[in-house]
Amino acid sequence: MARRRFQLNAVQTLAVSFACLIFAGAMLLSLPIASRGGQSLPFLDALFTSASASCVTGLVLYDTYTQFTLFGQAVLLLLIQIGGLSFMTVSILVSILLHRRIGLHQRSVLMDTIGALQMGGVVRLTRRALTVTALCEGTGALLLSLWFCPRYGAGRGLWMALFHAVSAFCNAGFDLLGTGSSLTSAAGDPLLNIVLMALIIAGGLGFLVWDDVIVHRFHFRRYRLHSKIVLTATSALFLAGTLAFYILEGGSAQAGLPVGERLMMSAFQSVTCRTAGFNTMDQAALSESGTLLTMILMFIGAGSGSTGGGIKVNTFAVLLLSAFARARRKEDVNLFHRRLDEETVHRAFSSVSLYFMVCLLGCMVLCTQGVTLDDALFESVSAIGTVGLTRGITATLPEVSKIAVTLLMFAGRVGSMSVAMAVTRDRPHPKLRNIPEKILIG
Repeated sequence: MARRRFQLNAVQTLAVSFACLIFAGAMLLSLPIASRGGQSLPFLDALFTSASASCVTGLVLYDTYTQFTLFGQAVLLLLIQIGGLSFMTVSILVSILLHRRIGLHQRSVLMDTIGALQMGGVVRLTRRALTVTALCEGTGALLLSLWFCPRYGAGRGLWMALFHAVSAFCNAGFDLLGTGSSLTSAAGDPLLNIVLMALIIAGGLGFLVWDDVIVHRFHFRRYRLHSKIVLTATSALFLAGTLAFYILEGGSAQAGLPVGERLMMSAFQSVTCRTAGFNTMDQAALSESGTLLTMILMFIGAGSGSTGGGIKVNTFAVLLLSAFARARRKEDVNLFHRRLDEETVHRAFSSVSLYFMVCLLGCMVLCTQGVTLDDALFESVSAIGTVGLTRGITATLPEVSKIAVTLLMFAGRVGSMSVAMAVTRDRPHPKLRNIPEKILIG
């Protein structure tokens, strides 16, 4: 009798590819050539940094510029790019360039990677995703060079422009300014802030949205329901977040600053805390209400199928609309003259519930290691949301906490539901179902 051939399913392939990428990056970053001091980085620290780059998070144990050589920075840039697009998308690019046939299994993995709704046309969507990535990062690097080159010279300025463009579009949050405090020294600078915000938003929309924009241009009515939800929710969160931070931080992180700089900082905070990781405001100086708002936006995140993390803005919109529909005693969730599929609503609630439980578990681990509750919760939400914002405790985390944060970043990038599905076996649906019975809810 022939033995059954073991094959990873799409979700398992995605999880394993990210794990392999993280370990390969850790091996390279632990080499003496990667660090300026010429000494090998401790493997756990290298693993943490590699996970942060591969999962496009931005949490760091060392300042990127002062710790890593050009080789180390190049490794980080490669990890960010592959992590943002995912390993499978890059492998498909190689297959396309070599004119190799792309099988059904690869197409199935691509569906989960770039957020395609159906297998048909997934390779075409991948090509467009790669094209959008190249155009956005190339244009961003060109514009950023106008800011970096006058300050750091042509050679280093071009490298920094490219690095920050890729880091921003992939929502990674790594920087090379060498200040150890992200972009706080350039807070309020129009060119740098606006270009980075545009790149962060572009990467956070998702490739399915960009496909609609390319095909239908500015005909919003022709967009998929997914694209309409992501664009509407992203715009609403950006405007509401900007206004809220401007009001809440006037007497705290933005005290004594002119109106124009406060508006720029508020807009940047509203954008970056939905998974980018750059910051122009000291996160430890935020007011209590500003800190809570930051954690809420980090929890929500970017769009599905994008380079960002979080529970995703479209998932958040589905939860909100479903709750409103139930409150109004309506069974259907309707928007933009369409009715949401019930399976979509159930999947949204299941995904967010698991995501929330994993986040709280990570927070509990950090608390057992001596981290205060508010710092532990902020760090956990930032890690699982692949955001990268920190209140300054990352570099002082104990080893167990580093492992916990690393696992949170991995779960946040692959998806907590996907990780759970990856470690469980596929079981056939039972032919007989149990008798249903109601319980009291609420």
